[in-house]
Parts: sequence; structure tokens; C-alpha cells
Amino acid sequence: MQMFLLELGKGFTFVKRQYGMTINNSRYHVDLAFYHRILKCFVLIDLKRGAVTHKDIGQMNVYINYFKNEVCQPDDNPPIGVVLGAKKDELLMEYALAGIDNNLFAARYQLYLPNKAELQEQLNQLMDSNE
Repeated sequence: MQMFLLELGKGFTFVKRQYGMTINNSRYHVDLAFYHRILKCFVLIDLKRGAVTHKDIGQMNVYINYFKNEVCQPDDNPPIGVVLGAKKDELLMEYALAGIDNNLFAARYQLYLPNKAELQEQLNQLMDSNE
């Protein structure tokens, strides 16, 4: 956990793993809850083993709204939600995230850092697509 927090950067404090919420007698859990001391907001992270789906985005939006109404203090900034999955369909995420006013992000994670050749290839692809 210490290494993960260090990778996130300065200001993160760990709140809870599997943070539970009860909404209308139903129980929900966000995988990781942090508080960012500098930004003065909660950062909620949900981890998905497969591809991030539109349902995952809706679920995180519920969590963000719950925290906004039930957990945040009046001087806190709105929470940030991050859904991390092994895969991410860019077009699906564009539609899923459109119109959501909350700070909600979907990202693909990697279990290892790419080597120099892989990074160069990704950079070349980005440069080619911007031309």
C-alpha cells in the first residue's frame, strides 16, 4: 500500500479499503477511498479486472454523489472518482462520461511499465494520429 500511495503522489491519505455505503437499505462498496490533503477532496478508486464498462461509470457516479451528500464536509471540494480497468474502449467511455458533471475518470492500468521500445512505438502512434 505504501508503494501505491507513493506512486499516486504527494498529499494522499488512505481512508479505507472496501468503503461501505448503505443506500435505501442496499449495501455498496468502493474498492479504495483516499483523501487528498492538498486538493481537500476524497478520491475514490474502483478496480476492474476486465474492461471498464458503462455500468462501472454509472456505479462510480453513484459513489461520488453519495460521498458528496453523506461524507464530505462543507469545506471539502467535490470527490474525484477513478475507474481503473485492464482495458478501456475509448468510444464507449466518451459516451459513458458525456454529460456527467462529476470528476469521474476511466483509465487503463498496466501491471508493468513498458520498455523503451514500447514507449517509443506508443509515442510514434500518438504523433502520427495528431498529423
